[in-house]
Amino acid sequence: MAKIWSSLFKGKSEEERLTLDDLYQQVVKYQGLEYPVSQGGGAGENYEAIEHDFEGYVQHAFKADGIVFACMVARMRLFSQARFQWQKMQAGRPGDLFGTKELGIFEEPWPVGGSTIGLLNRAIQQADLAGNHYVVRETSARGAVPVSRLRILRPNWVRTILTAPPDEAVQSDIAGWIYMPGGHPDPSRWKLYEVGSSRFAHWAPTPDPEAQYKGMSWLTPVIREIMSDKAATKHKGKFFENAATPSFAMSFKETVTNDQFKQFIRTMRESHQGADNAYKPLFVGGGADITPLMYDLRQLDFKATQGAGETRIAAAARVHPVIVGLSEGMQGSSLNAGNFKAAKDSWADGEMRPLWESICQAYRPLVRVPEGARLHYDDRHISFLRDDIAEKAKVLAQEADILQGLVMQGWTQDSAIEALMESGCTGDWRKLKHTGLFSVQLQPPMPDGPPTKVVDQNGKPVKQQPAAPGAKAGKLQPATGPGAAGRPAIGQQRPGAKPPAQPKGSRDGDDASEEA
Repeated sequence: MAKIWSSLFKGKSEEERLTLDDLYQQVVKYQGLEYPVSQGGGAGENYEAIEHDFEGYVQHAFKADGIVFACMVARMRLFSQARFQWQKMQAGRPGDLFGTKELGIFEEPWPVGGSTIGLLNRAIQQADLAGNHYVVRETSARGAVPVSRLRILRPNWVRTILTAPPDEAVQSDIAGWIYMPGGHPDPSRWKLYEVGSSRFAHWAPTPDPEAQYKGMSWLTPVIREIMSDKAATKHKGKFFENAATPSFAMSFKETVTNDQFKQFIRTMRESHQGADNAYKPLFVGGGADITPLMYDLRQLDFKATQGAGETRIAAAARVHPVIVGLSEGMQGSSLNAGNFKAAKDSWADGEMRPLWESICQAYRPLVRVPEGARLHYDDRHISFLRDDIAEKAKVLAQEADILQGLVMQGWTQDSAIEALMESGCTGDWRKLKHTGLFSVQLQPPMPDGPPTKVVDQNGKPVKQQPAAPGAKAGKLQPATGPGAAGRPAIGQQRPGAKPPAQPKGSRDGDDASEEA
């Protein structure tokens, strides 16, 4: 404990957040005009800069830019629908899902209004804005029964304490985390969560390349696109605010005094500025020359300019524009059923499922994992992924056909199932075991030759009973079954029984009449 606090007050072991000061010195150029963007964002500046911390991203990106808000909400809505489950691990391979009471901490993470949806919403929101999500499990005694809950920590108030400065030591590990409510510098208000003694979870889906144990927000690489999108939105607002057209140039003669010029400008603003005064005729006196600048939003190609920036923001969020409903995603072939389904599958398989797996791994310290299992997620109930469920059903149907064919050809059922489950549809056919029995179609026809023809006393063929296993074809078998004792085989006559009556005109009857 003493080493942790000593390393804390040295001021060197804290991981610093990536700075973006160089981005704020950029100049946005459009239509030959320069829009300077500075870090201060004070009076006289065209556009507000985005601070490179959690509050800056919240105030100037999430709450101030519609595209960022739409992308983050789309991610939250789908990500929060997953459920936590245990998954059996058999020989290193994932198996069936099951649940226990231990998972109840995720179903009700805090006493009032706690739910899995609320927990996952906060998790991905903080990861998107700060790159990090911190949660700790606390246990308190209510009477004789201990009660557990999860507490989410604000990411910009958490400091990671390392065992040694990463820029000086070869080995540097996490010793714990300091939570500083409000960022207050008074250590008496801080709380230390030491590694090994606290059930603490840290989720950083996108690692920061300049830090060992911290994550990076996906907003960081698109800061300039976000600022440009805000600038374009402000430009569009000014377009309608200033008479719905770009400004026109007006020049005056040298005889116009400064007071006359100011009075003219004041009159022009009162009578022609604003959307309510749009398209009014303009009356000017002598000495003024007007040169109209005939530009409108179509001539400025405003939609293409702003749409490209929106697509770049959506790409950084890993959300397809057609999913969010952006302008470039709502035209052309993007709305075709096949393309929309491909966009959904790509988003679910390439972004959401990896995020679910990573947060399950990060949340393992919060629960007691059963032996032979791992913390996993269940997405089978999510309606957005129903197309994926239909595809899985087709795969299962194909596997069922393969299994049926293998069993019919003599392979054991257990080995056929194991071979299919080993590596999906590709299969591991070395695991197949044969029963030694083959299908009827694989047996050679009549291996013992054609059966002997059996006829009765009248010369008519006698229908034979099926031969017992091992009996040669063509030979009659004794009758079996209840009541078969003392009963002659087919084609034989009981002792003392009269021969059957012969039909008239038969050969035997003719011979008898001749003898008589």
